[in-house]
Amino acid sequence: MDAVSELLADVRARGAVFRRAVMRPPWALRMASGAPLTLATMLRGHAWIVPDAGEPVLVRAGDVAVVRGDVPYVVADDPATTPTLEVTSSDFCPTAVGVESVRDRTCGTPDDQAAVLLSGAFERRGELSERLLRSLPPVLVVSAADTAYPSAEVLAEEVARDRPGHQLVLDRMLDLMLVSALRSWFDNPAADAPAWCRALEEPVVGEALRLMHDAPAHPWTVANLAAEVGVSRAALARRFTASVGESPMAYLANWRIALAADMLRETDHTVGTIARKVGYANAFALSVAFKRLRGTRPSDHRNPEPAWRAS
Repeated sequence: MDAVSELLADVRARGAVFRRAVMRPPWALRMASGAPLTLATMLRGHAWIVPDAGEPVLVRAGDVAVVRGDVPYVVADDPATTPTLEVTSSDFCPTAVGVESVRDRTCGTPDDQAAVLLSGAFERRGELSERLLRSLPPVLVVSAADTAYPSAEVLAEEVARDRPGHQLVLDRMLDLMLVSALRSWFDNPAADAPAWCRALEEPVVGEALRLMHDAPAHPWTVANLAAEVGVSRAALARRFTASVGESPMAYLANWRIALAADMLRETDHTVGTIARKVGYANAFALSVAFKRLRGTRPSDHRNPEPAWRAS
C-alpha cells in the first residue's frame, strides 16, 4: 500500500461542515472551532494563515491549506491585521467587521472586490486516524497547480446548492480534498513528509513496514522480520534506522500504540481486547506502553475532556 493510502485507509468524513465566507479588507479571524482538521481554499483573492507559533503562510486562489486542530491560528487579509473576532464551533461564520451574515452556508454575497474563503472541517476526531494527525505538519499549503481534485469552483457550487445527497457529496469532497493535498505533499521532494512514508518506497524497509502494518499482533523481532524480507538482522536494523529514523522495534511499538489509540476512540472493545489485537499480552502491558509513549492511560485517551466543543 502506498503512503497516502496507509494514512487515509480509514478516513471518512461524516457531516462535514463547509462554509463560504465573503470578506472585505481589513479582516482577520482567530479560528477556535476546535475541529481536529480544517481544510481551506481561496475562491477569490488571498489569505494569510498566521499560526501562534510559526511563520505566516500565504494562501492564494485555488491553493489548499490543511491545518491541524491543535494549532491556534488567525486567518487574515494581512499578517499584521488584528483579529476582530474569535470563531468558535457555534459561530463558524458569524457577523463581524468585514464578514457578512450567514445565508445558506455562505457568509455574504461575492463581488469583484471581496475575498472569498471556502473552508471545510472534519468535525469528529474519530474520522481521522491518530497516525494521520501525528504525521501532518501544523500548517500544510499545497499550490493550486498541484491539487486539481476537486476544483475550488466545483466545491463552491456544491456548497451553495441543496440537492438530494448534498451532505454525502460534501463529505466525499472533503475526503478527496485531503487525499489530493497529501498526494501532492508526498510527491514534492522538498516536502517534510514523515520518514516512514518515504521509506515505504525502499524495497527492504518498505516490505518490513508493510509486514508490521498488516500484522501488528504478530510477535515480531528484528530477526524474524529480517528473515521475511531476505536480509541479515544487522542489515535490516541498519537500513531501517537510516530510512525511518528509529529502530524496527521502536517503530513497531509506536505503530501498535497508534492503532490502539484509534481503537480506543472508535470502538467499544475492552482495553484487554485492544491490547491483544495490537500485540500486547494484556491490558496492563498495553497501559504501561501507552503511558510511556503517550503520557496518558488508555482509559483517559478513550474518555478525554470535551475540549473542542466546550468553546
